[in-house]
Amino acid sequence: MDKKSLDKPENFYNRELSWLLFNYRILNEAKDKTIPLFERLKFLSITASNLDEFFMIRVASLIDLIEADIKKKDIAGLSPKAQIEKIIPETKSMMQSQYVTLNRSLIPALESEGLKLLRHYEDLSEKQSKFVDKYFEKEIYPVLTPMAVDSSRPFPLIRNKTLNIGALIRDKKKDVVDIATVQVPSVLPRVIELPKEGESREIILLEEIIEKNLGKLFLNYEIVCAYPYRIMRNADLTIDEEDAADLLKEIEKQIKKRAWGEVIRLEVESDMDKRLLKELKKQLNVDNEYVYSINGPLDLTFLMKVYGFEGFEHLKYKKYTPQPVPGYNNEENIFDQIRRKDILLFHPFYEFTPVVDFIRQAAVDPDVLAIKQTLYRVSGNSPIVAALAQAAENGKQVTVLVELKARFDEENNIIWAKKLEKAGCHVIYGLVGLKTHSKIALVVRREEDGIKRYVHLGTGNYNDITAKIYTDMGIFTASDAIGEDAAAVFNMLSGYSEPPAWNKLMVAPIWLKKKFVGLIDREIDNAKHGRGARIIAKMNALCDPVIIKKLYEASCAGVQIDLIVRGICCLKAGIPDLSENITVRSIVGNFLEHSRIFYFYNGGFEDVYMGSADWMPRNLDKRVEITFPVEDEDLKQRVIEILNIQLADTLKAHIMQPDGTYEKQDLRGRDKLEAQVYFCKQAVNANKESKKQVESRTFIPRTKSD
Repeated sequence: MDKKSLDKPENFYNRELSWLLFNYRILNEAKDKTIPLFERLKFLSITASNLDEFFMIRVASLIDLIEADIKKKDIAGLSPKAQIEKIIPETKSMMQSQYVTLNRSLIPALESEGLKLLRHYEDLSEKQSKFVDKYFEKEIYPVLTPMAVDSSRPFPLIRNKTLNIGALIRDKKKDVVDIATVQVPSVLPRVIELPKEGESREIILLEEIIEKNLGKLFLNYEIVCAYPYRIMRNADLTIDEEDAADLLKEIEKQIKKRAWGEVIRLEVESDMDKRLLKELKKQLNVDNEYVYSINGPLDLTFLMKVYGFEGFEHLKYKKYTPQPVPGYNNEENIFDQIRRKDILLFHPFYEFTPVVDFIRQAAVDPDVLAIKQTLYRVSGNSPIVAALAQAAENGKQVTVLVELKARFDEENNIIWAKKLEKAGCHVIYGLVGLKTHSKIALVVRREEDGIKRYVHLGTGNYNDITAKIYTDMGIFTASDAIGEDAAAVFNMLSGYSEPPAWNKLMVAPIWLKKKFVGLIDREIDNAKHGRGARIIAKMNALCDPVIIKKLYEASCAGVQIDLIVRGICCLKAGIPDLSENITVRSIVGNFLEHSRIFYFYNGGFEDVYMGSADWMPRNLDKRVEITFPVEDEDLKQRVIEILNIQLADTLKAHIMQPDGTYEKQDLRGRDKLEAQVYFCKQAVNANKESKKQVESRTFIPRTKSD
């Protein structure tokens, strides 16, 4: 195919519509009756949370472009206005499908399993009514703040994502109807379990209780009508880093502005009084196209609270416990182990503990001179942050890059940055204009034969909580070449020194895309000369036009390309004379697929890389990312095995069709294989085998009686 023809818009999918297809794949898990009921609740909750973020960032940015009269088209040939015109009806259709799933499938199934959601206050028994009335008086009423609106009291600021009760109230003396609003307190449980009366457990939502007791908040008024509503605001931060004297203070200021962002979605119950809806649209300045009428409770993320109910474990997946990492002994000095041999990490199937041990041991090891690490998203009570602070207090040279621009984690990261500074760490806030998304930790140690560098590199965040639910990979290595590169990375981040070349690491934004293009070109050259050519790439998203066009070129040259792309994919697969040698699959399972792995056959001299970057413009051009080679032959073959198992998944893999839709595979004549379940069993079996080997080596002395 002519290279110029690869640029045609019809060769690409729109990024936003591709993301919506991904959310539909998650929604399909909520519909799947072969999945445990409470897991289906969890998947439905995830679709709602995902859609919220999609509006706050992606839809918001498109609206900003439209208001700025920017008409530049995306790679699929769609202007911002054209994208919005496609997105809005698609999201309304998706939300309708969410509630059909809830109302027609999940709620009846819950009732049959002994858990009933009472949708109306009138459904309460006399005993339950007394309980709820008392609960309202004692727990809810003191927290509520009724907000009437009239000439002297303007409509209040409604905060992003909060649930509220809107009402029309009539002054009993003046016979005048005004609007009022009450925020449903997020500090109180939204799901309230009622006293049990029969076989079933029954629950009611907090807003239902508030709505029916609204008259107690407006004593001199008649409640004409009252309904819940919820808004979504533009939450995309605009930060002028060049002119910001203090990035930390600038981000703190911008976070506060989120509360005032433009309203881009108004959710209301479908039977809301038209007069109230008209008034809300006016007060919130919302056009009709951004109003979402919903048949059911607003904000389905409450289902995650229901998921946490005890007593329904038989309706959930059996809780998996991460297994000990093969080749790692937590009772031995971690640096001795890494020096002997590289160690491969595969979360959540194996423990995250070695990563925490790496920093903890470094913090107290008298031979450790320095620790350097990047932090993008960490847990609320991070053991790694605590260890870094301890290291600084112990006199180690500790340098930490805390990425303040990690979306929706800005406030959390500001808190950690201040804590680390207080402990004596050197804290860097990243580079101007770039997010530092790389996952790297470097420990510098004085040993008998001189200074030695130990490095951890990973595909996921240094977060001990998400390490239990995200699939990620990493390695520990004492490679001198990688150690030198790691030192160069931190020198680049803390100063201005950019090395002229790298030994092993591939670093964005300057070198990484060029390196990937070169690796694909090598496969193209091999295919053209009749040599074997193969690419396997696993990532979260694929939308970089340069990479996509290069993959099309490789396909046309005869390179076999198998892509495992969890979310957005702007590449079209299986198109004759364009991508007939490319397959795309998306795995949606119990764990969130998050690792990035890249395999190139290289004429039989196989290359395997892992890293923090997806094939997206933002990762390759606008972030500091690191991709690293897996050089140990045993570990390389293990990673290749992992990729092959995922390619063989027949239960959770959705395969992209030539028309852009995704379908699960026809199981006729195929073995049933779920990759994540396979990896869990493999890890458990490996741990059992390891214990047997230890037991067989244990010396038991013979006694005279033997």
